[in-house]
Parts: sequence; C-alpha cells; structure tokens
Amino acid sequence: MEVVQLHLLTGWLAILMSFLSGAVIGLYFHRQGWAGGYGSFSRRMLRLAHISFFGLGTINLLFGLTVSSLDLNFPAIRLTSTAFIIAVVTMPLCCYLAAWKRPLRVLFPIPVAASLAGIIPLLAVLTGQ
Repeated sequence: MEVVQLHLLTGWLAILMSFLSGAVIGLYFHRQGWAGGYGSFSRRMLRLAHISFFGLGTINLLFGLTVSSLDLNFPAIRLTSTAFIIAVVTMPLCCYLAAWKRPLRVLFPIPVAASLAGIIPLLAVLTGQ
C-alpha cells in the first residue's frame, strides 16, 4: 500500500476509533464515581485516549494529504510514515494502560518520540532544510 493511501486509511480508522471510544465512555459519564470520579487520573487518561485517536488520526490524514498534494518523496518518508503510525497506535494505548495501572505512564515517551520522529523530517523537507 502506498504512503498516501496508508495514511488516509489510518487516519480515518483512528477517527472511527475516536467515535467508538467516545460512545463507550459516554455510556458512563453521567455516573459521578465512574473511573474514580470526574477529576481522577484514570478518567482523564480515558478521555485523553479518546481524543488522541482523533488528534493523531487527523495528523495522519494531514500527512497523507501533504504527501499527495505536494507529491513528496524524500529519503526519510518511510521513517516519517512509520513514526506517525506508531504514534497513532501507541498514544491511545499508553493512555489506556496508564488509566489501568498508573505506573505505566512511563511509557508516554514512546508515542511522543514517534510523533517527533514524524514531524521533524517532514518539517525539514517542507522548509527546504
């Protein structure tokens, strides 16, 4: 599968996951004590997982559209592509794991590093560096 198609599919699947995860947590939001209460760490992590599907899905869509519209093909395109996909998979996963077991929050550097590994080469190409 080519890079553009892969990221368009990944982006739309992540947005679908955002809708589905939002629907699931929406079934319980009215319960005051659900997931430890509104301000609890666990509940915040569940909300962050839900929105990270949407946000990083959108990033994948934008990457696919950028590559397509500018007809980009640069040496680090596979690294950038892989990094954005790792980010969209691992960020919600880290959020869910941290909601389940708080010490697992130490895994957050994985999706953050992946996001940076995706954006830095792309920005370098876009700015002509």
